[in-house]
Amino acid sequence: MAHYDLAIIGSGSGNSLITEFWDNKKVAIIDAGIFGGTCLNVGCIPTKMFVYPAALAASVAEAKRLGVSMSFAGADWPAMRDRIFGRIDAISEAGKNYRANELENVTLYAEHVSFVSAHELRTASGVSITAEKIVIAAGSRAVLPQAPGINLPGVHTSDTIMRLERLPQRLVILGGGYIASEFAAVFSALGSEVTQVNRSSALMRGQDADISAAFTKAATTRWGVELNAALSGITREGEVLSIHLERDGQPFVLEADAVLVATGRTPNTHGLGVSELGFDMRADGSLVVDDYQRILADGAVVEGLFGMGDVANTQQLKHVANREARVVINNLEHPESLRTMDRRAVPAAVFSNPQIAYVGATEEQARAEHGDRVLSVVQPYGSTAYGWAMEDEEGIVKLLAHRDTGLLLGAHIMGHEASLLIQPLIQAMYSGMDVNTMARGPFWIHPALSEVVENALLALGMSPRANEPL
Repeated sequence: MAHYDLAIIGSGSGNSLITEFWDNKKVAIIDAGIFGGTCLNVGCIPTKMFVYPAALAASVAEAKRLGVSMSFAGADWPAMRDRIFGRIDAISEAGKNYRANELENVTLYAEHVSFVSAHELRTASGVSITAEKIVIAAGSRAVLPQAPGINLPGVHTSDTIMRLERLPQRLVILGGGYIASEFAAVFSALGSEVTQVNRSSALMRGQDADISAAFTKAATTRWGVELNAALSGITREGEVLSIHLERDGQPFVLEADAVLVATGRTPNTHGLGVSELGFDMRADGSLVVDDYQRILADGAVVEGLFGMGDVANTQQLKHVANREARVVINNLEHPESLRTMDRRAVPAAVFSNPQIAYVGATEEQARAEHGDRVLSVVQPYGSTAYGWAMEDEEGIVKLLAHRDTGLLLGAHIMGHEASLLIQPLIQAMYSGMDVNTMARGPFWIHPALSEVVENALLALGMSPRANEPL
C-alpha cells in the first residue's frame, strides 16, 4: 500500500494543484486518459485553434457582401491538424514527463482508479493508495446515445473528430448545443458539406429564447440544419455512412463520410465508487461540494476530500475549473483560513458563427424570479456606426435588468466578437454597477462596435415598459 499526503484524480485543472507547498511531501496524480485533461487535448484549446482559421475562410463570404473580391481555394486539413496537435501533444507529453520523471515527490498513475473508502483508492492494476487529502478532478466525457450503429467506424465524438486523416466531404453532426454548433461552423467554413441534426425545434436551446431563435436562423444560412429529427440508427456500406432519422413519424436518411455525435457530456463519476460511499450527487452525476469545494455525504463534509471541475459543477467551463482550483489550493494548504468559491456572474461563450456570449439569467429565468419587475431590450448590431460598416443584419445584444434597482440580471450577445463585447457587462454584474451608471458614467469609444452595448444599456433606461427612466 502506497501512502501520500495528497492524491489528485485527474490531470486537467487538477494538475495545477501541485504547488511548491508540496515539494517536501508525497503526491499522487492519477489519470487514465490523456495527460492535461479535456481543455488542452480535446476541448477549448484545439477547437479554438480550428475556429480561427475557419473564421478566416468564412470571411470570404462576408467580404463579397461588402464589395471586396476574395476567394477561398480550400483548406489543407492535414497541415492544419498537424500544426495544432504538434503543439498540443508536445505540451501534454512534456507535462506528463515532468510529473512522472522529473519530480521526485510526485508519482503518476496512468490508469483508472476507484474508491475503497473515503481515504483509500485502488487502481485498475490493483495498487492500493491511501492519502491524507484527495481531490476529485476527473472531468467529463462525451455521451453517446443508445442507437444501432453508434460505434461504427466513421462515427466520432469531439475527442476524435479533430484528428481525421482528411476533411470529410459530407459531415452530419448530431446535436444542437455548443459543441455541435462550433464544429458545424468550423467544418462548413473549411469546405465540408455540413448538416446539423437536432431533436428539438431550435439550436442552442439552453440560451435565451431570442438568442436561440436568432442563432438558428443564422445557422440555416451557413450550413444544413434538420430540426425536430430523432436518430433511429446508423448503417455503413463501404465508406458511406447512412444516418437514419425520423421526423413526425416519417423516416428519412442522410448520407455522410463522417458523423460527429455531440449530444452532451457527463461527469466522470461512474466507476469511481463515489455513490457507493454515499457522496452527495446531483441527478446529472456530478458531485455536490460546499462553498469551500469540500465533498459532502448526506450533507456533511467528508474531511480531507475536495471536488472541482466538470466532475463537481454543472457549468463545465474551464475558467470555472481554474477558479475552483485556486480555491482548492488555498484550502488544501491553509485549512485554518478557508476560502469560498465565488460564483457571481459566471460567463460563457460559444465560438460558432455567429459567436454567442452570455452571463446571468435568461428572460424566462429572470421573469420566473422577478415577474414584471424585469426590463428587457434587444439592440441590433446594425444600430451602430460600426454595424453599418459591417452591414450587419444578424448581431444582437439582449440585456435584462431589474426595474427597481437598475442592476443587470442577464446579458446575451450574438454576433461578431460577442465573447469580447460581453466583458464589461460581466464586470458590471460582478461589481453591482447599475445600468444607468454603466451607460452614462464611463466613456464609450465612437464608432467602436462596443457602442451596441452602450446603446442597449441606454435603451433599458428608456424602455417603454418602465414607469420612469432608470
